[in-house]
Amino acid sequence: MTKRLFLFAGYDADGIIDDSLILYVRALSKLGDVVLCMDSDCNKSQVAKLKPFVLYAAAQRHGEYDFGSYKRAYVWARDNLDLSKYDFVYMVNDSVYGPLFPLKPYFEKMESQNTDAFGLVKNTKASHPHIQSWFIGMRKSVFLSQWFDEFLSNVTKLESKCAITHTYEHGFTRHVVSHNGTWGCLYSAHNRDVYNKIKHYYRVKMPFMKKVAFTRHNGQLGPQISYVLNHTPIKMRNAIIDNAKRVYGDGYVKRTLAQGRITAFLHGIKYAIKKLTTGKL
Repeated sequence: MTKRLFLFAGYDADGIIDDSLILYVRALSKLGDVVLCMDSDCNKSQVAKLKPFVLYAAAQRHGEYDFGSYKRAYVWARDNLDLSKYDFVYMVNDSVYGPLFPLKPYFEKMESQNTDAFGLVKNTKASHPHIQSWFIGMRKSVFLSQWFDEFLSNVTKLESKCAITHTYEHGFTRHVVSHNGTWGCLYSAHNRDVYNKIKHYYRVKMPFMKKVAFTRHNGQLGPQISYVLNHTPIKMRNAIIDNAKRVYGDGYVKRTLAQGRITAFLHGIKYAIKKLTTGKL
């Protein structure tokens, strides 16, 4: 039986662990062991919701974003588990909603590729192609290596999101390559396609939807999100909508999901004009 360990990074501005997170963690727990750390201050009653599904969970604000949580989960696992007993280690985060499809076939397909590192989505940007850091898998050749231990153990707080992306997200793939490793992904996305082409990725059965789809282009993706939700089992659909309403506001989410194609198109034109005239996203 394949042994997997999931290093899970979470974040919630309100310190709440809701059904959208629990459904994801529970799905992973059926396929391996989960160690979860959040860059959020959650009280004990919130963290207790995860107890049936994890080996360990901690939730304390540290300001080092996802890789800071990956670091903390890894250090706990390294110090309390025998990592050599695992076939694969994953770093995953809750910047997505899902799973929208059963996950087991995806793991089997990624793991059968025989690459040292792998993931769900490859960013194909020519200057720095890389595994998108919200879902990364590794073989022992990576997660038992000295370079990986040093890379993750030395994660620290950086001043900008750009620096974090370059140093850690792009940096992980650079390290794999510089240590003669191989990598690959099940899906490809150019720049922000994984955020903007929600319907497309659902139709090719990518098992997650990025949460920021709700805020892309000031809500222009409403029809695409509605398409995904209309094809999603009711328990997951309700968890997604409830989380989005709490995070982005009830009225905003209702308006976003109520948009028709023409309204969304006009909204997109208005957004594009504003972007061109002000330079603001």
